[in-house]
Amino acid sequence: MLNRRDLTDRVLEQSAASERKRMLPDLVVMKLGGQSIMDRGAPVVLPLIDVIARAASKVPLLICTGGGTRARHAYQLGLDLGLPTGVLSTLASSVAKQNARMVQMLLADRGGVYVAGELLEQLPAYVDAGQIPIMAGMPPFEYWTLPPAAGRIPEARTDTGTFLLAEVLGASRLIFVKDEDGLYSADPKKNPDAEFLGDIGLQRLLEMDLDDLIVERCMLQAMAGAHFVREITIVNGFRPTEVAAAIEGGSTGSRIFC
Repeated sequence: MLNRRDLTDRVLEQSAASERKRMLPDLVVMKLGGQSIMDRGAPVVLPLIDVIARAASKVPLLICTGGGTRARHAYQLGLDLGLPTGVLSTLASSVAKQNARMVQMLLADRGGVYVAGELLEQLPAYVDAGQIPIMAGMPPFEYWTLPPAAGRIPEARTDTGTFLLAEVLGASRLIFVKDEDGLYSADPKKNPDAEFLGDIGLQRLLEMDLDDLIVERCMLQAMAGAHFVREITIVNGFRPTEVAAAIEGGSTGSRIFC
């Protein structure tokens, strides 16, 4: 079908017809927010480490990390220096990797292992061995990051990178651990009248075009074309019992579904 094509015409639509394989269909992917979780230090992070360690004995887990305040600082420095989007993305990637390595060290005595993006093919072996792989959530585009529609900050950051990873692995669930109970109509820290949205369809959420979102818009756009990860869950990392329930498939937090 593709031998005599240049991959720029509509023949690409035909490539969707073949069967897709889930590489790790039982895997639960969970992202720890950078600013919302990692930057809060021991009082927030250590209880979640215990939750992860206990849950990993029941379900296969992959933990991804965000960048947080240090990534934002790097973005601002890069912007002030006039650096392009690809360089900003590379700087932010290093911060997400720092957080991933910290989580790995905290889980080292319970099977935590850091997996670099270029060694992704080793991940199934770690999962099969009962270990807890930890990866940086930033997509590995780095210098090759697409220019954003507006400004210079890369649109695909750690939420999007974690989503793309879960999709390519065919994971069973994707959980975002933030510092709010879930999805709101506005930032509840700034607007006490913000409405808790709970479960909501992806298309409806995109149509609402909210000024403030707890997850990246770029990730929601990617989700619209996904084949495996058709819903995500957002839970409050300040409530470890709810995180544990989400890992086990319980109804908690907010759910965005296709």
